[in-house]
Amino acid sequence: MASDPYVVRLLIARLLNYGSVSPSEQTLLEQSVSLEREVLPGADLVSEGTSPSHSTLLLSGFAARYNVKLDGTRQITSLHVAGDFVDLHSLLMKPMDHGIVALTTCQVALFPHERMVGLLEQHPAIARLLWVNTLVDGGTHRRWTFCMGSYQAHQHLAHLICELYLRLQQIGRVDDHSFHLPLSQATVGECLAITPVHANRAVQKLRARGEISWERDLVTIKDWDGLV
Repeated sequence: MASDPYVVRLLIARLLNYGSVSPSEQTLLEQSVSLEREVLPGADLVSEGTSPSHSTLLLSGFAARYNVKLDGTRQITSLHVAGDFVDLHSLLMKPMDHGIVALTTCQVALFPHERMVGLLEQHPAIARLLWVNTLVDGGTHRRWTFCMGSYQAHQHLAHLICELYLRLQQIGRVDDHSFHLPLSQATVGECLAITPVHANRAVQKLRARGEISWERDLVTIKDWDGLV
């Protein structure tokens, strides 16, 4: 595939938070892409139990990591935004013990594992940055687990809004203290492990406290310190 700086632009923006990326290293990442494609809402980017031959970079949209519970319902365990490698760990973890679903229409780029292994072995600086990126993802996931067992619903939602704001800020997808979050309250409930009704109450509580406004898909943080 021809080198296209746009494909890895948001990934580079994220990696620059952890260290420098030289022009030659950016070119190497660009050249590691084999394919771009569109994934429609509700379709899996990666399915549980499969052994992908590539890792998937999210270029636009929102996706979620999930597991299916015994009753057949879905539990979301993390959200992914543009610039995220949603399954870099699939290089080593086979088969996948979870799925990743598109919550909105998503544009993705595929990085074949064969190319990725060669890239990481020959260029340790890139390997270190992607490792740090994966460790940050792991820390975010551990915090989700903590929130799930320790916070009331409105506190958990406040944490989720702060997390998404900071992650989207890294890639220039916020406007002042606002960002777009095109997720239904049912999906928000899945993120918080509560019902849609309970999720609506959590949103209303943060609104009543004057900490956020949430109009359609636009979330505005009105009191950052209060939300934190």
